[in-house]
Amino acid sequence: MLLCPRITVIDIRQFFHATNPSKSLNVGIEADRQLYIDFSPVRGGSIIEEMKDNISFYSPEIPTCTLFTGHIGCGKSTELMRLKQELEQEGFHVVYFESSEDLEMADVDIGDVLLAIARRVSQSLDDMTIAEPKGLRQLLKEAARLLQTEFEVTKVEVGVPEGFGMEGLKFSANDEGEFSLAFGIGKITTRAKNDSGLRERLNQYLGPQKTKLLDSINRELLGAAIAQLKDRGKRGLVVIMDNLDRVDRAQKPFGRPQQEYLFIDQSDCLSKLNCHMVYTMPLALKFSSEYGMLTQRFSQDPRVLPMVPVQFADGRECTEGMDLLRQMVLSRAFPHLSPGDRMTALTDVFESQAALDRLCRMSGGHVRDLLRLLNDWIKRGGRNLPLTTDKLEAVIRAQRNEMRLQISDDEWELLRQVRRRKTVGGYDGYQTLIHSRLVFEYRDRDESWFDVNPILAETRELQSHEQ
Repeated sequence: MLLCPRITVIDIRQFFHATNPSKSLNVGIEADRQLYIDFSPVRGGSIIEEMKDNISFYSPEIPTCTLFTGHIGCGKSTELMRLKQELEQEGFHVVYFESSEDLEMADVDIGDVLLAIARRVSQSLDDMTIAEPKGLRQLLKEAARLLQTEFEVTKVEVGVPEGFGMEGLKFSANDEGEFSLAFGIGKITTRAKNDSGLRERLNQYLGPQKTKLLDSINRELLGAAIAQLKDRGKRGLVVIMDNLDRVDRAQKPFGRPQQEYLFIDQSDCLSKLNCHMVYTMPLALKFSSEYGMLTQRFSQDPRVLPMVPVQFADGRECTEGMDLLRQMVLSRAFPHLSPGDRMTALTDVFESQAALDRLCRMSGGHVRDLLRLLNDWIKRGGRNLPLTTDKLEAVIRAQRNEMRLQISDDEWELLRQVRRRKTVGGYDGYQTLIHSRLVFEYRDRDESWFDVNPILAETRELQSHEQ
């Protein structure tokens, strides 16, 4: 076999940063778009295309509410940024934000969610002025008084502390000038997020006021803003609230699990905002005994983003999935090359295609885990290319050892059952297996199947029972 000559020089530091597992791609940016790989052909269909059509084609004038879920790290944020770009191309004003920046994920209440949405929508409309929202103004003033902040919801002054978000939709306030809704909410919620006592007091006040708060947001903010957006040629408003799938599994003080409380008990508030809403939802809820109740509360079932398959349920390699994962890795090293040229240059980065394939298989098609393994492999390579198989095996062993430490005897038995049956049963099964990335979910022609994380599949605890 003739070796192809090297056709490019790789900056290993740049390659390392391009494999950062914590970075979500924004396809609206050219540099990120070069790294984006469309996995929809092997994920059971184009979920994002269907979500876009539901808003832009089937129901552009009637507000929709979509729940989007999947394993943390499987690529939901990247796909949502793609949804944002495509909806903007369809003429919608789209507000995307990560809820973890506004909320304390261990203690989230419906009032927090509604205020975060109001704040982010206001911030995105910084060149508009609409009539004073008297209901929202009164609720904010009462909340500020309750929290004993030194804040008046009046004209924004110079010298506001950095980080409180002065920018935002301005409301005419008659003789009192203008005030920024984003500033008012930002100052209140920032204090509450950082102080559990203040957060509890705020939620005790907003809880009984949620209907009034929802109505005020709909009439005074969303309705007025959408009218102006349409006057400017926009088709409507879409809000994408990412990271809400990271809401903690802890119980509320009254004994209700927080995830069920927010997405089931408070579903009316989540689904009745007067604009198109997209929320990420904890995957755990799909395995909850109350999942049937959740699906009845929303007009459509949650959309699930599965893993990228490296093999089929019967053990055969998924050729298309492996091809796409190779391109995902190689695009980080050769963003400007065509897919064919990337494969030609493969040995500039890896000692062999077999080494790259080993990386892809061990990731199980979990895109963040793949990047994490690759990132660690680059560091273990000691600044040298091509990356060698022995260094990859060291990374895999270290990761396997970390994962084994958390697994009990009962959980090993559950893992053996998953290996045999390709299924996961019940909420407890999810809690112990899927949340910890011990088991992954895949889709084949709209049917789900599960398998053990490939890194664990080679442990003696599993292999000894397969012989």
